[in-house]
Amino acid sequence: MATHPRLADEIIELLEAIWTAEEEGSTSEERVSRRAMTEITPDLLAEAETSRLLTRTPQGELHLTPEGRRTAEEVIRRHRLAERLVVDVLGMTIEESEADACEFEHLLARGVTEAICTLLGHPRFCPHQRPIPSGECCRRAGTQLNPLVTSLDRLNLGEEARVAYVSARDYPRIQKLSSLGILPGVPIRLHQKYPSFVVQCEETQIALEEEIARDVYVWRQ
Repeated sequence: MATHPRLADEIIELLEAIWTAEEEGSTSEERVSRRAMTEITPDLLAEAETSRLLTRTPQGELHLTPEGRRTAEEVIRRHRLAERLVVDVLGMTIEESEADACEFEHLLARGVTEAICTLLGHPRFCPHQRPIPSGECCRRAGTQLNPLVTSLDRLNLGEEARVAYVSARDYPRIQKLSSLGILPGVPIRLHQKYPSFVVQCEETQIALEEEIARDVYVWRQ
């Protein structure tokens, strides 16, 4: 049965809330209502139940059907990857990430979601330390020993990589790194970790503090 576009959005919010409540150990209607970003009404529950996305127990527990779980998993994955994106790349705080992630998750198509996940190195947890459901790109990457994207400080000595992005928590730091030639797409090699990090960036050797090295994310070769 077709649903009203606005009601469809509400159902998606409902499924997401059930998933989160399940992680917290209880899927009672009261708990789900506290987690939901929309009002949980009897009509909304009936619509989701009719669409075979959830079931209700006599005790008032809400359970996702297999189809409801698949839908919720996709939404949760997009939302939590969006949180990682706005925190790790755009430099927003965890508190700021929630609202922005809600906007991003509705814009991310499957291909874009996979690309962002790969860019971020297939993170396992969101900034709130809730697990991020894995995608096909994660399962492919699982056959590799190291993540494709990692922070510069985690490279092995002598390892060469390519700059993916610089964390945007500190804009003056981004300007400084840009002036040194540390830009997305530039090849970089780690020569030293102690007492400071020393990298070869094209024709220049650059010394970096560990805190700065942690803010530079690179594609492993």
